[in-house]
Amino acid sequence: MRNVILAALRGVVASGLSLSALAGGGSWSVDTTGLMVAMSDRASASQALAPPPSAEIHQGRIERVNWRFEAPPGADIHAWLCHPERCVALDGQRGSATGLAGLNAGAPLEFRFALGRGQPPVRVRGLQVIVNYQ
Repeated sequence: MRNVILAALRGVVASGLSLSALAGGGSWSVDTTGLMVAMSDRASASQALAPPPSAEIHQGRIERVNWRFEAPPGADIHAWLCHPERCVALDGQRGSATGLAGLNAGAPLEFRFALGRGQPPVRVRGLQVIVNYQ
């Protein structure tokens, strides 16, 4: 039996599949520069946060997304993390969400921000997502 398992693992390695692909899950992360948020009546969107070419997602589905961004102290800013199929409201400058669970893990994400009424423009920096998928 041991020889059968070893032969199967050699076949996986020879085919170029990674162990994470074999297990069916993994994660990808991306950081991007910030953006200026200047309006309260319309959201400003970050550039697309797409998985790196090295990510072996195949038909992976999102399980959880961790996020981070930095806004100036005291800034009244509303934030969302968006997938092409839906958005989830973010309740702080860092955290974790399962609201995008089940969606295609290979699709790009984007942050969206809007200011509270009367808030002067602010620069949001340090945008990061970590997508865990199965």
